[in-house]
Amino acid sequence: MTRAELARMLDHSVLKPEATSAEVLSGADVVREWGIGCYCVQPWSVRAAVEALKRSDAVVASVVGFPHGCDRAEAKAAATRLAVDDGAREIDMVMNFGALRSADPSRVAEDVAAVVRAANGVPVKAILESSALTVDEKRLACRLAVEAGAAFVKTSTGFHPSGGATLADVRLMRAAAGPSIGVKASGGIRTLADTLAMIEAGASRIGTSSSAAILAALDG
Repeated sequence: MTRAELARMLDHSVLKPEATSAEVLSGADVVREWGIGCYCVQPWSVRAAVEALKRSDAVVASVVGFPHGCDRAEAKAAATRLAVDDGAREIDMVMNFGALRSADPSRVAEDVAAVVRAANGVPVKAILESSALTVDEKRLACRLAVEAGAAFVKTSTGFHPSGGATLADVRLMRAAAGPSIGVKASGGIRTLADTLAMIEAGASRIGTSSSAAILAALDG
C-alpha cells in the first residue's frame, strides 16, 4: 500500500469538545498536506473545514448525536440536514445504543433511517459504540444499520469509557455487515501498526487524530 492509498482511507478527526477554531484549521492543514481523504469535525466547525479544504480532494464529515447517541431521531435528522447544508459530504452518526441494549430494535432502525433520509444521498456511518455491546448486540446493530441504509458501520466514538476499536470487533462487524458495506475502525488508533492491523481485519476506513504520524511512519 502506498502512502497516498493509505491517506485516502483515513478520516482525520478533530472532535474534542474543547477544540478551538485554530485547532480545526490546523487539522485541515494536516488533511490537505498529507492528501487525507476525509476530515471529521463537530457540527459547528463544518463550514470552516469545508472552506479550508475547498481546493483539495478531501471531503468533510460531521458527527451527529455525538458522542452519546441519545438524541431523538428527529433531532438527529435535523442536525444532519444542517450539516449537509453546511457542506458535509459524510455523516458519522451515533446510533441509539441504549435502545439497542433495551431490546428495542425498531427504535434503533428508525434512528438510523431518519438520518439516512435526512442525508439525502450523503453517505452515513452508523457508530455502534461496540465496546459497550455484547457480541449478539453488535451483530444486530450491524444488521439494523445496513437495512436502514447506512453506508458504513463504525466501531466507536473514541469517547466512551469502555474503550475504542478492537481487531475482534472489526472482524465481527465485517462479517456481520457483509462485503458491500464499509467498516470504519475508530477509537485509540494511533500508530501505523494499529492502522494496518485494522485494515487487515476488514476495516475500509480508519478514524484517527494521529494521521500525520501514521503516514510519516509509512515512509520510514
